[in-house]
Amino acid sequence: MKYWINTVSRSHVLDGVKGGFTQADHGKNNRLKRLEKGDLLIFYSPRTDYKSGKPLQAFTAIGCIADETPYQVKMSPEFHPWRRKVEFFESKEVSVRDLIEKLNFIKNKKHWGYAFRSGLFEVGQADFELIAKTTAPDISNIISSPKF
Repeated sequence: MKYWINTVSRSHVLDGVKGGFTQADHGKNNRLKRLEKGDLLIFYSPRTDYKSGKPLQAFTAIGCIADETPYQVKMSPEFHPWRRKVEFFESKEVSVRDLIEKLNFIKNKKHWGYAFRSGLFEVGQADFELIAKTTAPDISNIISSPKF
């Protein structure tokens, strides 16, 4: 099992929660292929909406990859994004600012936002569990369940 963070606006995260999926890299397949069934994923939302939304800077959802491979959908004649199925867990939004000093993947605490610029990226188990315990208090039960 690997642990990931996906940087996505809150409105897009909520669309994914409703539909049981995630996208990355504006619908490209490159990094989605690296995810495996059973991997755990936390969503970080810098803004409420893509591009022009209000600043949010919060962890907004948590889930588990529920399929074997990416699949493609047709949203318009020109846009056919790739997705992964995700089983989402009950969680709450938590400000990243409350955790910056404790997160190992954030190397420069002064310019902490840089860590999230790559979109979808892998993090260590300790960082994942720290975030997960604040966003989804029942995460211990989730991680230790037989399905993982």
